[in-house]
Amino acid sequence: MPEHAQPPAPRPPQPSWPELPDAGPAVSGRERHRDLDEEAPGEVTAWGYPVYQEPRPSGPLDVGDLPGRQQERPFSYWESSPASEPAPAPVPAPAAPVPAPAPAPTHRSAAREAEPSFWGQAREPERSSWGSAWGRFPEEDQRPEEAPEPPPVKKKREPYLDNVKFVLIALVVAGHSLVPTLDAHSAKSAYLFIYTFHMPAFVLISGYLGRNFWNSNAKINKLVDTMLVPYVIVEIGYALLRYGLGQKWTLTIIDPAWLNWYLLALVLWRISSPIWTRMRQPLLVAVIIYMMAGFSEIAGDFSLDRFFGLLPFYVLGMMLKPEHFDLLRPLWVRITAGVVMAGAAAVAIFIAPHVNLKPVYFRYSFKKMDMDWWIGLGVRGALLAAALILAFALLALVPRRETWFSDLGTRTLYAYLLHGVVVLIAKDQGWLNFSWLHGPLGVLAIMSSSVALAIVLCLPETRKAFKWLLEPRLVWLYRRPSTPPDNKDTPDSAKESAPAPR
Repeated sequence: MPEHAQPPAPRPPQPSWPELPDAGPAVSGRERHRDLDEEAPGEVTAWGYPVYQEPRPSGPLDVGDLPGRQQERPFSYWESSPASEPAPAPVPAPAAPVPAPAPAPTHRSAAREAEPSFWGQAREPERSSWGSAWGRFPEEDQRPEEAPEPPPVKKKREPYLDNVKFVLIALVVAGHSLVPTLDAHSAKSAYLFIYTFHMPAFVLISGYLGRNFWNSNAKINKLVDTMLVPYVIVEIGYALLRYGLGQKWTLTIIDPAWLNWYLLALVLWRISSPIWTRMRQPLLVAVIIYMMAGFSEIAGDFSLDRFFGLLPFYVLGMMLKPEHFDLLRPLWVRITAGVVMAGAAAVAIFIAPHVNLKPVYFRYSFKKMDMDWWIGLGVRGALLAAALILAFALLALVPRRETWFSDLGTRTLYAYLLHGVVVLIAKDQGWLNFSWLHGPLGVLAIMSSSVALAIVLCLPETRKAFKWLLEPRLVWLYRRPSTPPDNKDTPDSAKESAPAPR
């Protein structure tokens, strides 16, 4: 025994047991350690079996054989106490790379997937004031609250087009009011100036607003509600008004009377919109049709004469985009537009006594205008160019910001359909036959009164009073679509060619 070792403490007396039969030499549980066990000094057995000891290696202990563990020599009763001999300091093993912790789920659904419940589905742990059910503190378990979706923002109506529509409807009322005074030079000059561009500009804006028209159920229903039905109602109403004023009863639905032609022509333009969108050069085709229409005697039935006479303006409006109107914003463009309008008014004053007004109606053939065909083609071409120049000049001068008449421009249909009643009554009663009206001051008075009448007819109170007549609810007129919602856009040809379900 080494000198520094102390003898083992005496063992307590062993209880007496009956002698066991001799089973031969004692063998340890592990054969490979028998020699080491036998060499242990002071071997003590218990109940006939040797005490097993961990083998002591003869050489130095290689800590590299046991990576990642604290290396200590096994303790044995045959050696000194660990307190008397300090154990060698453990040598740290090379640290293994620690994987980065998975990011904590921030979404509620991700948290549920990360913590499965008993039933196999994800469940969020119960929360408490001190943290979650798994011992996490509130700082560790904070999840951002999902903000509720904001309500859809209603798109603000663009005031520019409403401003344009009100200015144009005021010019329409003024033009119709000047008819009884056309024998005066000033009235004819103003009439020629207005009629050169105001209806072409109106049709151009109508084409721009109807550029997305398609023959769907909703579009067709709106076409009937806002155009065809008001057309029939107003046509009957004007026939009754003329009869009440002492004129002969005449009612021809297919041949619109006076200002009612615009509704029927607009229906035809809207229906033809898909055709123009399919063409490569729709404006060129429309201009050719416009020029060739002067050779034909086109009757006024269904407003076909105006349909072809103003067709290029509608097609051009369909081709316009919002960025095209932005080209009219610069100051120099507006100054030029003002100069052009002033020059056109001066030209109208100069040529009014010498020209025929039929060309500005965009409906008569060369024969009805008493023109040779080459002269008629030249007049039509010049009128088309002048109308486009003046129309865009007007669009450049109209303010783009919201003005006091922007809201009035949203109800121009009522001013267009109802102002004829006032004009017919004023003409029949002789209110426009005063001598002072047949002069420059009279023209200013008539135009000022026309603007005031347009304002009154565009008020919301006017719409409220006549909505039941001009915008009736016609839900009962339409049948429900027979096709299911998922097949409502399927063409008929595709439905017929589709294989039958088996």
